[in-house]
Amino acid sequence: MTIARLFGILSLGLTLVSGAPLWADDTPGVVEPSPSEGAPGNFTFAAVVRRAQELATTGYEPDRPALPDYLADLDYDKYRDIRFDRKESIWKEEGLPFQMQLFPRGFLFKDRVTLNIIDGGVSQPVPFRHDLFDYGKNQVPQEMPADLGFAGMRLLYPINQDSVFDEVVVFLGASYFRGVSKGLNYGITARGLAIDTGLPTKEEFPVFREFWVRKPAQDAVDITLYALLDSESATGAYSFVIRPGIETVMDVKAHIFLRKSVQKLGIAPLTSMFFHGEDTDRFIDDFRPEVHDSDGLMVENGTGERIWRPLVNPVGLRVSDFVAENPKSFGVFQRDRNFSNYEDLEAHYQNRPSALIEPVGDWGKGVVELVEIPSNAERYDNIVAYWMPEQKPEAGEEWTLEYRLRFGQDLEAGMMGGHVIATRIGAAGTDILDPSRRKFVVDFAGESLAQLDPETEIEAVVTSTSGELSKPVAQANPETKGWRLFFELKPDGDKPADLRAFLRHGDDVLSETWSFRWVRE
Repeated sequence: MTIARLFGILSLGLTLVSGAPLWADDTPGVVEPSPSEGAPGNFTFAAVVRRAQELATTGYEPDRPALPDYLADLDYDKYRDIRFDRKESIWKEEGLPFQMQLFPRGFLFKDRVTLNIIDGGVSQPVPFRHDLFDYGKNQVPQEMPADLGFAGMRLLYPINQDSVFDEVVVFLGASYFRGVSKGLNYGITARGLAIDTGLPTKEEFPVFREFWVRKPAQDAVDITLYALLDSESATGAYSFVIRPGIETVMDVKAHIFLRKSVQKLGIAPLTSMFFHGEDTDRFIDDFRPEVHDSDGLMVENGTGERIWRPLVNPVGLRVSDFVAENPKSFGVFQRDRNFSNYEDLEAHYQNRPSALIEPVGDWGKGVVELVEIPSNAERYDNIVAYWMPEQKPEAGEEWTLEYRLRFGQDLEAGMMGGHVIATRIGAAGTDILDPSRRKFVVDFAGESLAQLDPETEIEAVVTSTSGELSKPVAQANPETKGWRLFFELKPDGDKPADLRAFLRHGDDVLSETWSFRWVRE
């Protein structure tokens, strides 16, 4: 079970640290900034950037002090039995619009994370206390090490009801974090950074060593926190401005410093789960029609073309790149919101959020890379997507990026043109002597398509890198108020086929581009 999947189940975990102090004098929590950073004595993001830059000049040393056996030896159930005492929620007694709760170290979460609160420009660490937690049936002593630290934290906000504080963001496990919006459940996960994902060599998982959270004002609708990232190959300083609501929006700024050269630097990574769905081209023995947190990758490249790639659970590792110079956006979505397509009264997959990355400024040449990992159970997060620069990152370089991350139910409301709502694959059935032929049925929908006269002659443009295609047919679908595309593929032996399709009327492109890689499995 991955850390990302664990923290979705537990709402638990994260990582580490302390490190050298940021303070310019002997007063704890006080940073003396340069004139451009604000009033003297105020803690600023620039201080975190300086710390990350200094850290990159030294060797990587994880902050993982030994855990007592009564915490280190916990299994999943015993760790889950430890709960933060909600009466101890930070800012609860002050009646502020946000509250913060903490997570204990233990089980898989060995690293220590240092948490600080910025109040009136001054940063002070949150000390560990035994009585912050209810340890359930676990046998623990009354006295614990004062420097034990925490494993992560979560922020709460009255997102659904004015009088109820619900979780809206959890930071936990390596550089993983999640957001949830009004009426939805946790699902997709974000990360601070991905390094060497999908390579034969071991993937590197940077960790958020330390957090600084600004105390919110009485009328605050957003909250700001800073994070220090560290790993063998890179360090980073991150700023998050978080606004919960119908969409939960995070404005992210990142300064990344390379200790070492890396093969792949994954910017703004998203991690999710796809076990099986309507496009699954092999039998899955499950009473539920579909099981997934997300069903597709959307990429809007710098030219304005929008691409939709349905997710799959492959037999072998599958890595796909989509050219995206100065991308406008990319995201991993849960488009299917119909309960009857899941029939799961516990997981409620129809209520999982989509996540969209919107870069600020020009990111340059690069690709959005999709990594699909074989999985035999829904408990594994097997989907990763991120933007990767064309230029190979070298030791000593600094990368500065800014983006907006949105979690929500319908992040495409303002997008023009038809979009794919379903992809189905099956035997063609046209030639019993050639069972290798595969039939593809793709449904497009959207407001612009719904306004077309059903008698309109719509052209379907379909291409493949291998095999033979039948003549595609586009037909009005009264059930979806959209259009359905049919075509067949006769594979060329075992060669994979990269398929693309879109709808047009004359010179007008009416839909996004459907992209799919068919592989004989």
